[in-house]
Amino acid sequence: MNGLSKHIISALALFVLVSFSGCIDDDGFNDSPVGNFDALWSVMNQRYCFFSYKDVDWDEVYSRYRPLVNDNTGEYELFDIMSAMLNELKDGHVNLVSTFNQSRYWEWFEAYPQNFSEEIVKRYYLKQPDYKIAGGFDYRILEGTQIGYMYFGNFSSAVNDGNLNEILLSFVGCKGIIIDVRDNGGGLLTNVDKIVSRFITGDMVYAYIRHKLSPAHDDFSDYYPMSIKAAPDGYVKYYGPIAVLTNRSCYSATNSFVAAMKLLPQVAVFGDKTGGGSGLPFSSQLPNGWNVRFSASPMSDTDYKDIEGGIEPTFKVDMEPIEAGLTRDNIIDAAVDWINSGALR
Repeated sequence: MNGLSKHIISALALFVLVSFSGCIDDDGFNDSPVGNFDALWSVMNQRYCFFSYKDVDWDEVYSRYRPLVNDNTGEYELFDIMSAMLNELKDGHVNLVSTFNQSRYWEWFEAYPQNFSEEIVKRYYLKQPDYKIAGGFDYRILEGTQIGYMYFGNFSSAVNDGNLNEILLSFVGCKGIIIDVRDNGGGLLTNVDKIVSRFITGDMVYAYIRHKLSPAHDDFSDYYPMSIKAAPDGYVKYYGPIAVLTNRSCYSATNSFVAAMKLLPQVAVFGDKTGGGSGLPFSSQLPNGWNVRFSASPMSDTDYKDIEGGIEPTFKVDMEPIEAGLTRDNIIDAAVDWINSGALR
């Protein structure tokens, strides 16, 4: 990340780390089943950022789950009870981590059509093995077209400026580019800045972030802008039509990437709504050593609307049910048709 956004995130991270991180056994909670349950409920009550957005009554949740725990509750049962309580938040950034298990909430994508097949993409579009790999991207010009295609499956992948220069150079003269981020569960926000910077002509604000000021559920700071600087002179850039492909498995940093790209006039998003995940996650440790990760600082779009619930596509497109013999990807094909139609020209 660079510029203003880098300084803002650094300041926010320092604030939240100082305020939120570390052990919480100095708050009067002992290392017992009841003590650990109360410690978990309390840290979430004071520091989680989406209670109002998700319309969750955390006191009511406590009244249902607390009676399930007593001093004789075993650690495996305690873990299951606490995990079930956390899943009431329906947040993919909330996890309880022990030495034997990690809780997770996956319905943000499991309850929806997959809308992606890696096998179909690699066999019929990338024409495996006839494609290139650089910086986490699989890319090529789609056969029989003048359209560049790049698949990016993980925002934790190491992306450097040289990778992006080579990829975009290979697409010089193309009518348009397809950036496929389906099934990308997130990673580094710095990669969002790095990639988007190649498609903008000037610095842009793409989102806002806030942090909590006190344990009160709705006591937040002002909105701080998150900005991306345009890539400097000498870097390869592209300003032609771009189709971004999404499904429900686009989460966290991928959600932020889609939010930023959708602001650009030359971009259209195809596929399904993203899975969301806009809360900057932080963690705390319970008296027994288990760790809980949670959303601490909410991000919103440039209209100050929360993007925790995901980003809507420009064009909603679903794939045909994935079954033996299927050779086409409706979402890629729709993006190809849009670029070929000259909609932006």
